[in-house]
Amino acid sequence: EGTIGVNYGTVASNLPPPAQVAHFLVESTIISRVRLFDADSNILKAFAHTGIAVSVTVPNDEIPRLTKLNFAQQWVENNIQPYTPNTNIVRILVGNEVLSTANKLLIGSVVPAMQNLHSALFEASLDRRIQVSTPHSLGIISNSSPPSTAMFRQGYDTYVLKPLLSFLRATNSPFMVNPYPFFGCSLDTLDFALFRPNAGVLDENTGHVYTNMFDAQLDSVFSAMKFLGFDDVEIVIAETGWPSMGDSTQVGVDAKSAAEYNGNLIRHVISGAGTPLMPNRTFETYIFALFNEDLKEGPTCERNFGLFHTDMTPVYDNWILRRTTAAAAAAANFHPVTCLLVITIGFLVLAINHHGEI
Repeated sequence: EGTIGVNYGTVASNLPPPAQVAHFLVESTIISRVRLFDADSNILKAFAHTGIAVSVTVPNDEIPRLTKLNFAQQWVENNIQPYTPNTNIVRILVGNEVLSTANKLLIGSVVPAMQNLHSALFEASLDRRIQVSTPHSLGIISNSSPPSTAMFRQGYDTYVLKPLLSFLRATNSPFMVNPYPFFGCSLDTLDFALFRPNAGVLDENTGHVYTNMFDAQLDSVFSAMKFLGFDDVEIVIAETGWPSMGDSTQVGVDAKSAAEYNGNLIRHVISGAGTPLMPNRTFETYIFALFNEDLKEGPTCERNFGLFHTDMTPVYDNWILRRTTAAAAAAANFHPVTCLLVITIGFLVLAINHHGEI
Protein backbone atom coordinates (compact mmCIF):
# COMPACT_ATOMS: atom_id res chain seq x y z
CA GLU A 1 0.00 0.00 0.00
CA GLY A 2 1.29 3.44 -0.89
CA THR A 3 2.85 2.44 -4.20
CA ILE A 4 -0.10 0.69 -5.88
CA GLY A 5 -2.21 2.68 -8.30
CA VAL A 6 -4.80 1.92 -10.94
CA ASN A 7 -5.56 3.21 -14.42
CA TYR A 8 -9.06 4.71 -14.38
CA GLY A 9 -10.25 4.42 -17.97
CA THR A 10 -13.73 5.54 -18.99
CA VAL A 11 -14.34 3.90 -22.39
CA ALA A 12 -17.27 1.96 -21.00
CA SER A 13 -21.03 2.08 -20.65
CA ASN A 14 -22.87 2.20 -17.32
CA LEU A 15 -19.90 3.58 -15.41
CA PRO A 16 -20.62 4.53 -11.78
CA PRO A 17 -20.48 8.23 -10.86
CA PRO A 18 -16.92 9.45 -10.15
CA ALA A 19 -17.80 10.35 -6.54
CA GLN A 20 -18.93 6.78 -5.94
CA VAL A 21 -15.70 5.46 -7.49
CA ALA A 22 -13.55 7.74 -5.32
CA HIS A 23 -15.38 6.67 -2.15
CA PHE A 24 -15.05 2.99 -3.13
CA LEU A 25 -11.30 3.27 -3.72
CA VAL A 26 -10.70 5.02 -0.40
CA GLU A 27 -12.94 2.84 1.75
CA SER A 28 -12.66 -0.59 0.14
CA THR A 29 -9.28 -0.91 -1.64
CA ILE A 30 -5.54 -0.54 -1.05
CA ILE A 31 -5.25 1.79 -4.04
CA SER A 32 -3.60 5.10 -3.16
CA ARG A 33 -2.91 6.39 -6.68
CA VAL A 34 -5.01 6.89 -9.81
CA ARG A 35 -3.97 7.60 -13.37
CA LEU A 36 -6.50 9.31 -15.64
CA PHE A 37 -6.31 9.34 -19.44
CA ASP A 38 -7.53 12.95 -19.59
CA ALA A 39 -8.19 15.75 -17.11
CA ASP A 40 -11.93 15.22 -16.63
CA SER A 41 -13.26 17.93 -14.30
CA ASN A 42 -15.95 15.72 -12.74
CA ILE A 43 -13.40 13.07 -11.80
CA LEU A 44 -10.94 15.64 -10.45
CA LYS A 45 -13.68 17.15 -8.28
CA ALA A 46 -14.71 13.70 -7.06
CA PHE A 47 -11.22 12.96 -5.76
CA ALA A 48 -11.01 16.18 -3.74
CA HIS A 49 -10.10 15.62 -0.05
CA THR A 50 -9.55 11.86 -0.59
CA GLY A 51 -5.75 12.06 -0.42
CA ILE A 52 -5.46 9.79 -3.44
CA ALA A 53 -2.56 10.87 -5.69
CA VAL A 54 -3.93 11.66 -9.15
CA SER A 55 -2.06 11.78 -12.47
CA VAL A 56 -3.82 13.55 -15.33
CA THR A 57 -3.06 13.17 -19.04
CA VAL A 58 -2.84 15.54 -21.98
CA PRO A 59 -4.36 13.60 -24.91
CA ASN A 60 -1.91 12.90 -27.75
CA ASP A 61 -3.70 15.17 -30.22
CA GLU A 62 -3.24 18.20 -27.94
CA ILE A 63 0.53 17.82 -27.60
CA PRO A 64 1.58 19.99 -30.59
CA ARG A 65 -0.39 22.94 -29.19
CA LEU A 66 1.60 22.74 -25.95
CA THR A 67 4.79 23.65 -27.81
CA LYS A 68 3.53 27.23 -27.40
CA LEU A 69 4.09 28.46 -23.84
CA ASN A 70 0.87 30.49 -23.73
CA PHE A 71 -1.19 27.39 -24.51
CA ALA A 72 0.64 25.41 -21.81
CA GLN A 73 -0.09 28.20 -19.34
CA GLN A 74 -3.75 28.17 -20.35
CA TRP A 75 -3.89 24.37 -20.03
CA VAL A 76 -2.54 24.50 -16.47
CA GLU A 77 -4.89 27.37 -15.62
CA ASN A 78 -7.94 25.45 -16.91
CA ASN A 79 -7.13 21.87 -15.95
CA ILE A 80 -4.94 22.02 -12.84
CA GLN A 81 -5.29 25.21 -10.81
CA PRO A 82 -9.07 25.00 -10.13
CA TYR A 83 -8.64 21.58 -8.45
CA THR A 84 -5.39 21.72 -6.53
CA PRO A 85 -4.64 21.41 -3.64
CA ASN A 86 -8.07 19.95 -2.73
CA THR A 87 -7.42 17.21 -5.27
CA ASN A 88 -3.95 15.75 -4.84
CA ILE A 89 -2.73 16.11 -8.45
CA VAL A 90 0.86 14.83 -8.51
CA ARG A 91 1.65 14.46 -12.22
CA ILE A 92 0.80 15.67 -15.69
CA LEU A 93 1.45 13.01 -18.33
CA VAL A 94 2.06 14.35 -21.81
CA GLY A 95 0.30 11.82 -24.01
CA ASN A 96 0.64 8.05 -23.86
CA GLU A 97 3.15 5.92 -25.79
CA VAL A 98 3.83 8.86 -28.12
CA LEU A 99 6.99 7.36 -29.64
CA SER A 100 5.02 4.29 -30.73
CA THR A 101 2.67 6.40 -32.85
CA ALA A 102 5.39 6.99 -35.49
CA ASN A 103 3.84 10.46 -35.84
CA LYS A 104 6.81 12.80 -36.39
CA LEU A 105 4.87 15.88 -35.31
CA LEU A 106 3.87 14.30 -32.00
CA ILE A 107 7.30 12.82 -31.35
CA GLY A 108 9.05 16.11 -32.06
CA SER A 109 6.60 18.00 -29.85
CA VAL A 110 6.63 15.85 -26.71
CA VAL A 111 9.77 17.25 -25.01
CA PRO A 112 9.02 20.94 -25.78
CA ALA A 113 5.47 20.35 -24.49
CA MET A 114 6.82 18.87 -21.26
CA GLN A 115 9.20 21.80 -20.82
CA ASN A 116 6.43 24.34 -21.35
CA LEU A 117 4.09 22.62 -18.92
CA HIS A 118 6.82 22.61 -16.30
CA SER A 119 7.41 26.33 -16.91
CA ALA A 120 3.68 26.96 -16.52
CA LEU A 121 3.66 25.00 -13.26
CA PHE A 122 6.68 26.98 -12.06
CA GLU A 123 4.89 30.27 -12.74
CA ALA A 124 1.88 28.98 -10.80
CA SER A 125 4.17 27.84 -7.91
CA LEU A 126 3.09 24.24 -8.52
CA ASP A 127 6.35 22.82 -9.88
CA ARG A 128 7.35 21.32 -6.53
CA ARG A 129 3.98 19.64 -6.12
CA ILE A 130 3.36 18.38 -9.67
CA GLN A 131 5.76 16.49 -11.93
CA VAL A 132 5.65 16.23 -15.73
CA SER A 133 6.39 12.97 -17.55
CA THR A 134 5.14 10.72 -20.39
CA PRO A 135 4.63 6.92 -20.48
CA HIS A 136 6.35 4.70 -23.06
CA SER A 137 5.63 1.27 -24.48
CA LEU A 138 8.52 -1.20 -24.53
CA GLY A 139 8.64 -0.68 -28.30
CA ILE A 140 11.25 2.01 -27.52
CA ILE A 141 13.74 -0.82 -26.81
CA SER A 142 15.55 -2.21 -29.88
CA ASN A 143 16.88 -5.37 -28.24
CA SER A 144 15.90 -6.66 -24.82
CA SER A 145 17.50 -10.08 -24.61
CA PRO A 146 19.55 -10.38 -22.55
CA PRO A 147 18.41 -7.43 -20.41
CA SER A 148 21.96 -6.23 -19.78
CA THR A 149 22.50 -5.41 -23.47
CA ALA A 150 19.23 -3.54 -24.10
CA MET A 151 19.35 -0.18 -25.83
CA PHE A 152 16.82 2.36 -27.03
CA ARG A 153 15.87 2.32 -30.69
CA GLN A 154 18.37 4.15 -32.87
CA GLY A 155 17.29 7.69 -33.70
CA TYR A 156 14.94 7.97 -30.74
CA ASP A 157 17.83 7.48 -28.32
CA THR A 158 19.81 10.63 -29.19
CA TYR A 159 17.14 12.95 -30.58
CA VAL A 160 14.21 12.29 -28.23
CA LEU A 161 15.04 10.12 -25.23
CA LYS A 162 18.30 11.78 -24.22
CA PRO A 163 16.75 15.29 -23.96
CA LEU A 164 13.64 13.74 -22.37
CA LEU A 165 15.72 11.98 -19.72
CA SER A 166 17.72 15.16 -19.14
CA PHE A 167 14.47 16.99 -18.46
CA LEU A 168 13.28 14.27 -16.07
CA ARG A 169 16.55 14.33 -14.15
CA ALA A 170 16.51 18.14 -13.89
CA THR A 171 12.91 18.18 -12.60
CA ASN A 172 13.23 15.08 -10.38
CA SER A 173 10.52 13.31 -12.37
CA PRO A 174 10.28 9.59 -13.23
CA PHE A 175 10.73 7.74 -16.52
CA MET A 176 7.42 5.94 -17.04
CA VAL A 177 6.99 2.65 -18.89
CA ASN A 178 4.16 0.24 -19.76
CA PRO A 179 5.54 -3.32 -19.43
CA TYR A 180 3.09 -6.06 -20.40
CA PRO A 181 4.39 -9.64 -20.03
CA PHE A 182 0.97 -10.73 -21.37
CA PHE A 183 1.79 -9.38 -24.83
CA GLY A 184 5.31 -10.84 -24.76
CA CYS A 185 4.52 -14.39 -23.71
CA SER A 186 3.71 -17.66 -25.49
CA LEU A 187 2.56 -21.04 -24.24
CA ASP A 188 6.20 -21.93 -23.57
CA THR A 189 6.85 -18.79 -21.51
CA LEU A 190 3.50 -18.52 -19.68
CA ASP A 191 4.95 -19.60 -16.32
CA PHE A 192 7.76 -17.06 -16.76
CA ALA A 193 5.22 -14.31 -17.47
CA LEU A 194 2.93 -15.19 -14.53
CA PHE A 195 5.67 -15.33 -11.85
CA ARG A 196 5.12 -19.08 -11.53
CA PRO A 197 8.02 -21.40 -10.57
CA ASN A 198 10.21 -21.96 -13.64
CA ALA A 199 13.80 -22.76 -14.59
CA GLY A 200 14.60 -19.10 -15.21
CA VAL A 201 16.59 -17.38 -17.96
CA LEU A 202 20.31 -16.67 -17.55
CA ASP A 203 21.87 -13.38 -18.60
CA GLU A 204 25.40 -14.59 -19.34
CA ASN A 205 26.83 -11.05 -19.20
CA THR A 206 25.86 -10.50 -15.57
CA GLY A 207 25.29 -14.04 -14.29
CA HIS A 208 21.80 -13.03 -13.14
CA VAL A 209 19.00 -15.57 -13.52
CA TYR A 210 15.60 -14.06 -14.33
CA THR A 211 12.63 -15.96 -12.90
CA ASN A 212 9.93 -13.66 -14.31
CA MET A 213 9.41 -11.63 -17.48
CA PHE A 214 8.45 -8.45 -15.61
CA ASP A 215 11.94 -8.14 -14.06
CA ALA A 216 13.56 -8.84 -17.42
CA GLN A 217 11.49 -6.10 -19.08
CA LEU A 218 12.25 -3.56 -16.34
CA ASP A 219 15.97 -4.33 -16.39
CA SER A 220 15.99 -3.89 -20.18
CA VAL A 221 14.66 -0.37 -19.67
CA PHE A 222 17.21 0.26 -16.92
CA SER A 223 20.09 -0.95 -19.14
CA ALA A 224 18.99 1.30 -22.00
CA MET A 225 18.83 4.27 -19.63
CA LYS A 226 22.22 3.39 -18.18
CA PHE A 227 23.75 3.22 -21.67
CA LEU A 228 22.76 6.88 -22.13
CA GLY A 229 24.00 7.80 -18.65
CA PHE A 230 20.64 8.14 -16.88
CA ASP A 231 20.52 5.14 -14.53
CA ASP A 232 19.83 7.56 -11.65
CA VAL A 233 16.35 8.50 -12.98
CA GLU A 234 13.51 6.74 -11.18
CA ILE A 235 11.38 4.23 -13.12
CA VAL A 236 7.60 4.11 -12.60
CA ILE A 237 5.31 1.44 -14.06
CA ALA A 238 2.52 3.48 -15.63
CA GLU A 239 0.57 0.45 -16.90
CA THR A 240 0.66 -3.30 -16.54
CA GLY A 241 -2.05 -5.90 -16.27
CA TRP A 242 -3.57 -9.14 -17.52
CA PRO A 243 -6.97 -9.74 -19.17
CA SER A 244 -9.54 -12.11 -17.68
CA MET A 245 -10.98 -12.95 -21.08
CA GLY A 246 -9.67 -13.03 -24.65
CA ASP A 247 -9.75 -14.72 -28.02
CA SER A 248 -9.17 -18.46 -28.44
CA THR A 249 -5.84 -17.84 -30.18
CA GLN A 250 -4.38 -16.18 -27.05
CA VAL A 251 -2.81 -18.06 -24.15
CA GLY A 252 -3.58 -17.53 -20.48
CA VAL A 253 -6.63 -15.34 -21.03
CA ASP A 254 -8.80 -16.31 -18.08
CA ALA A 255 -9.72 -15.00 -14.65
CA LYS A 256 -7.35 -17.36 -12.86
CA SER A 257 -4.32 -16.13 -14.83
CA ALA A 258 -5.34 -12.48 -14.39
CA ALA A 259 -5.68 -12.95 -10.63
CA GLU A 260 -2.36 -14.77 -10.54
CA TYR A 261 -0.46 -12.11 -12.49
CA ASN A 262 -1.81 -9.09 -10.65
CA GLY A 263 -1.53 -10.73 -7.23
CA ASN A 264 2.05 -11.88 -7.81
CA LEU A 265 2.93 -8.52 -9.35
CA ILE A 266 1.67 -6.54 -6.37
CA ARG A 267 3.48 -8.78 -3.90
CA HIS A 268 6.66 -8.43 -5.95
CA VAL A 269 6.74 -4.65 -6.47
CA ILE A 270 6.02 -3.85 -2.80
CA SER A 271 8.32 -6.54 -1.38
CA GLY A 272 11.48 -4.47 -1.66
CA ALA A 273 13.24 -7.24 -3.59
CA GLY A 274 13.58 -5.10 -6.71
CA THR A 275 15.08 -6.66 -9.85
CA PRO A 276 18.48 -8.26 -10.52
CA LEU A 277 19.88 -4.91 -11.81
CA MET A 278 17.83 -2.75 -9.40
CA PRO A 279 17.86 -4.69 -6.12
CA ASN A 280 16.31 -3.67 -2.81
CA ARG A 281 13.68 -1.26 -4.06
CA THR A 282 9.95 -0.93 -4.56
CA PHE A 283 8.24 0.39 -7.68
CA GLU A 284 5.30 2.74 -7.97
CA THR A 285 2.97 0.61 -10.09
CA TYR A 286 -0.35 1.25 -11.82
CA ILE A 287 -2.54 -1.75 -12.63
CA PHE A 288 -4.47 -1.64 -15.88
CA ALA A 289 -7.34 -1.23 -15.35
CA LEU A 290 -9.99 -0.28 -12.81
CA PHE A 291 -13.00 -1.36 -14.91
CA ASN A 292 -13.68 -3.62 -17.86
CA GLU A 293 -14.20 -1.17 -20.73
CA ASP A 294 -16.84 -2.63 -23.06
CA LEU A 295 -16.70 0.20 -25.61
CA LYS A 296 -13.04 -0.32 -26.51
CA GLU A 297 -12.17 -1.50 -30.00
CA GLY A 298 -9.79 -4.31 -30.92
CA PRO A 299 -9.52 -7.91 -29.75
CA THR A 300 -11.64 -9.25 -26.89
CA CYS A 301 -8.83 -8.91 -24.35
CA GLU A 302 -8.81 -5.11 -24.74
CA ARG A 303 -12.26 -4.96 -23.13
CA ASN A 304 -11.40 -7.30 -20.26
CA PHE A 305 -8.39 -5.94 -18.36
CA GLY A 306 -10.58 -4.63 -15.52
CA LEU A 307 -10.24 -5.51 -11.86
CA PHE A 308 -13.92 -4.64 -11.38
CA HIS A 309 -17.19 -4.69 -13.25
CA THR A 310 -18.92 -1.31 -13.57
CA ASP A 311 -21.14 -2.24 -10.59
CA MET A 312 -17.84 -2.39 -8.63
CA THR A 313 -18.01 -6.11 -7.94
CA PRO A 314 -14.64 -7.81 -8.52
CA VAL A 315 -14.11 -9.61 -11.82
CA TYR A 316 -12.04 -12.13 -9.82
CA ASP A 317 -10.53 -12.39 -6.35
CA ASN A 318 -7.74 -9.81 -6.24
CA TRP A 319 -5.28 -8.20 -3.87
CA ILE A 320 -6.80 -4.78 -4.40
CA LEU A 321 -9.70 -5.14 -1.97
CA ARG A 322 -9.05 -4.57 1.70
CA ARG A 323 -9.45 -7.75 3.75
CA THR A 324 -12.72 -6.72 5.39
CA THR A 325 -14.19 -5.79 2.01
CA ALA A 326 -12.99 -9.02 0.44
CA ALA A 327 -14.64 -10.99 3.25
CA ALA A 328 -17.89 -9.10 2.72
CA ALA A 329 -17.70 -9.74 -1.03
CA ALA A 330 -17.21 -13.44 -0.37
CA ALA A 331 -20.18 -13.42 1.98
CA ALA A 332 -22.29 -11.78 -0.70
CA ASN A 333 -21.62 -14.79 -2.90
CA PHE A 334 -23.25 -17.23 -0.42
CA HIS A 335 -26.18 -19.23 -1.70
CA PRO A 336 -29.48 -17.57 -0.57
CA VAL A 337 -30.35 -20.60 1.58
CA THR A 338 -26.96 -20.36 3.29
CA CYS A 339 -27.47 -16.66 3.92
CA LEU A 340 -30.92 -17.34 5.42
CA LEU A 341 -29.46 -20.05 7.65
CA VAL A 342 -26.67 -17.72 8.86
CA ILE A 343 -29.19 -14.97 9.63
CA THR A 344 -31.48 -17.41 11.46
CA ILE A 345 -28.65 -18.76 13.60
CA GLY A 346 -27.62 -15.20 14.36
CA PHE A 347 -31.08 -14.34 15.69
CA LEU A 348 -31.14 -17.55 17.78
CA VAL A 349 -27.78 -16.67 19.33
CA LEU A 350 -29.00 -13.17 20.14
CA ALA A 351 -32.16 -14.59 21.71
CA ILE A 352 -30.19 -17.05 23.86
CA ASN A 353 -27.79 -14.33 25.01
CA HIS A 354 -30.61 -11.96 25.88
CA HIS A 355 -33.11 -14.29 27.54
CA GLY A 356 -31.00 -17.29 28.52
CA GLU A 357 -33.39 -19.54 26.57
CA ILE A 358 -34.97 -19.81 23.15
